[in-house]
Amino acid sequence: MQEINQTTSLKVQSAWLLFAKTVGFGLSFLLPLLIVRALTQEQVGVYRQVFQLIINAMVILPLGFSMSAFYFLSRGEEKRKLAVFNILLFNFTIGGLACLTLFLFPQLLGNLFHNEEIAAFSPKIGLVIWLWIFSTFLETVAIANQETRLATIFIISAQFTKTVFMAGAVIIFATVEAFIYAAMLQAILQTIVLLVYLNVRFPRFWVKFDRKFFFEQAKYALPFGLAALLWTLQTDIHNYFVGWHFSAAEYAIYAYGCFQIPLIAMLVESVNSVLIARMSELQALGEREEIIRLTARAMQKLALVYFPLYVFLAIEGGTFVTTLFTKNYLASVPIFEINLLLLPMSIFITDAIFRAYEDLGRILLILRGFILAGLVAALYFGIQNFDLRGMIAIVVVATFVDKIVGAFIAWRRLGVKFSDIYLLKSVGLTAIAAVAAGAITYLFDLFFDEKLAFWTANLTHTIFPSAKIGLVDFVSGSMVLAVSAIVFAPIYFILMNRFGLLEDGEKRIFEKIFK
Repeated sequence: MQEINQTTSLKVQSAWLLFAKTVGFGLSFLLPLLIVRALTQEQVGVYRQVFQLIINAMVILPLGFSMSAFYFLSRGEEKRKLAVFNILLFNFTIGGLACLTLFLFPQLLGNLFHNEEIAAFSPKIGLVIWLWIFSTFLETVAIANQETRLATIFIISAQFTKTVFMAGAVIIFATVEAFIYAAMLQAILQTIVLLVYLNVRFPRFWVKFDRKFFFEQAKYALPFGLAALLWTLQTDIHNYFVGWHFSAAEYAIYAYGCFQIPLIAMLVESVNSVLIARMSELQALGEREEIIRLTARAMQKLALVYFPLYVFLAIEGGTFVTTLFTKNYLASVPIFEINLLLLPMSIFITDAIFRAYEDLGRILLILRGFILAGLVAALYFGIQNFDLRGMIAIVVVATFVDKIVGAFIAWRRLGVKFSDIYLLKSVGLTAIAAVAAGAITYLFDLFFDEKLAFWTANLTHTIFPSAKIGLVDFVSGSMVLAVSAIVFAPIYFILMNRFGLLEDGEKRIFEKIFK
């Protein structure tokens, strides 16, 4: 009964978080569409460079301290307030130092991208980094405190206000500087909510500081934080090589070729957020076999979405990119198709396992160090010999190595045996269902895609005679994607049901969709 309750709880918590992030995705979906249509390609490149810096700094600089809340908030009432205060203190200090550095040495960022405009923005970028590092602890602490429904409200509300501020910036001002000020406003608002929440849930948490416990928390967090730093560098350092060697306009082409479907990251983040806390509890109880089963279940849930999405986008990649970002970004399509190979790799669950076993943190750190060193060497060679497609291909290969080696280490620590491969039978069947549905969709596209796009464009011109070519292309591209999805989805779900891979709850969801 305990196992059933845990499985149900995992589904419910993951579902709440995924719902929140899906709604957030819906709110923010129009933002990149507005940006590529309101800004020149050069401006888009600068915008992407600025927010690449902000997002990476927000992930790297806290060094995993915020994530330690998942471990310490579930391990004793007496340490909860101490842990929260330590995290806030660390984040405030490290963010402040980053802000001061960019204020005193603004040319650091300009040299990074060979761009004087970014150098002029450096002090403002530093302030955004400081505020975001501090305020984004809100979502983490709510999830770590097992308040997934409240975390859902926080996520949706934050995405709503962020979308309002950023959309206002692009519609009213259409400048990169306006986006930076919008990000400041969002962070200030979220900081206020964070402080109110912490004061209610952890009253007077700031009263006591325990230096010994601070170092205990740091000892746990820093290996994972450094590993996360290496992972972020591993996944994003190619952007800086491209930004340093190529122009801002070429960077915009590359950035949208590396476009990550927001729902992809949302699903894996939602599952991982719940798994980290759950696996820490199971590890403390010595439930190794249950961790293995939980990992296999999570991989199947990810495969249920990731495999068909990969196959569908591999077929429709060109239409997808040009519909979202206009034909000005047609050169992004080959990059997108290579980058898409990262999608099926995302089903490998390792982060939650590594965090549940403290000794694995150091091993992960060493692994990431070796992979990053090899990646940097390959990228340095690449900027002298490869085009943009070659740069993203290097990243895909490095990520594949990281996923495979990381999974091997994690599974070996759990004592996974070859006989346990039966647990992944459903993952293999999911792949077969996705490929079969893709094959039929591909044949459909060969005969009907161009005709459908031509018919939709004529209909749009008939209804809106003065419609601009950008709107016509968007409508016709959306129609092609929609019809192709209508062909793909029923075949995929019929096969999944035939293979017995859909649970009752999932069947009810799909029945409602197709009624």
